[in-house]
Amino acid sequence: MGLVTKTQPPLIGVDISSTAVKLLQLARTGDRYRVEHYAVEPLPPNAVVEKNLVEVEAVGEAIRRAVARSGSRIKHAAAAVSGSSVITKVIPMPADLNEDDLESQIELEAVNYIPYPIEEVNLDFEVMGPMPGNSEMVQVLLAASRSENVEVRASALELGGLTAKVIDVEAFAIENAYALMAGSLNVPRDGLAALVDVGATMTTLNVLRGGRSIYTRENVFGGKQLTDEVMRRYSLSYEEAGLAKRQGGLPESYEIEVLDPFKEAMVQQVSRLLQFFYAGSEFNRVDNVVLAGGCASIPGIAAMVEEQLGIPTVVANPLAQMTLGPRVQAHALAQDAPALMIACGLALRSFD
Repeated sequence: MGLVTKTQPPLIGVDISSTAVKLLQLARTGDRYRVEHYAVEPLPPNAVVEKNLVEVEAVGEAIRRAVARSGSRIKHAAAAVSGSSVITKVIPMPADLNEDDLESQIELEAVNYIPYPIEEVNLDFEVMGPMPGNSEMVQVLLAASRSENVEVRASALELGGLTAKVIDVEAFAIENAYALMAGSLNVPRDGLAALVDVGATMTTLNVLRGGRSIYTRENVFGGKQLTDEVMRRYSLSYEEAGLAKRQGGLPESYEIEVLDPFKEAMVQQVSRLLQFFYAGSEFNRVDNVVLAGGCASIPGIAAMVEEQLGIPTVVANPLAQMTLGPRVQAHALAQDAPALMIACGLALRSFD
C-alpha cells in the first residue's frame, strides 16, 4: 500500500486528529458533490498526542462509533499521515521510462533522499509533468513515511471495521479540499493562500501557490488551551468544558476574560507562522488567509485576523457548494465544516 495510491470508489475519508475522529463520505453526480454521511466522534484524552496514535484500541473504538453514527455502509477508507512524519522531494527522472522501470529507478534513487533504512519506509511517487526547460526529464514527487506511521493508522481503521485502501499525506488532502474553495477566493492565479488549521493541540500552516502546497509548518498551539482554561476557571471536567465551549452556558465573564485573550493568542500564532514563512522564502505577503480546524468556528475570529494582519481572511468551508444526503443535518455540518478539510480531501480520493 503506497502513500498516494490511485484508488477506486467508494471510500470514506477518516481524519484522526488529537481529539476526534472525523468521517466523511461523498458522492458525485456530474461535477456536483453530495455529503452522504459524516460524523465527528471525540477521542479520549491522550489517545493521540501531536498526531501520534498512542492508544490504537481507543482510536479503533472511536472509528467504530463514528461509522455507526454516520450510517455509512462503506468498508474502504482513506486516512492520512501528518506532514511532520512524511518526507517529500521532487526529483528529476528520464521521461522515456515506463511505469515499472520508473518504479525500480525511484527505489534505487530514494536511498539518497531518505534518512531511514529503506526497508522501514512506505514509498510512493507521482509524475508531476515535464521538467521546465528539459523535455527529456520529468519531475517526480516522491513521498515516504516510516512504515510504522502507516501501519498504526491501518490497524486503527481495521479495529474500527474498515480497510485502509489509501494512506495519504495531510498536506495533499488539504490541497484536494482547498481546490473546492479556490474559485470563491480572490487569489490571483499565481497568488499565495495561507491555510491555517488551528486544531486542538497543533496549528498547521500550509501555503499554497496555484493550488499546490509550497510550505508547511506546525506549531504546538490549539483549542485545548481554551478548554484547559475553561476547566480551571469554572471547575468543570474536560467533557463539560468542551461542551460549554461549543454550546454556551458559561458566565458572562467568559467572553472578556477567557475567550478574547485566546482569540488574541490565536491571531499572534497566525502572524508568527506567516513570519516564519516570509523569513525563509522570497515572499513577504500572502493574498489570503483561510482559517480551518475546530478553532476557526470561534465567532469573529476571521474578522480579527483580517483587521490585525491586513490580509483578507475567510473561514474554510470545503463543503459549501455541496448538497446534503438525507442522513446529514445541515446545522451540525455547518458547525463542523471548518474542521473537515482533511476528511474532505481524503473522501475526494474516491474520485481519482
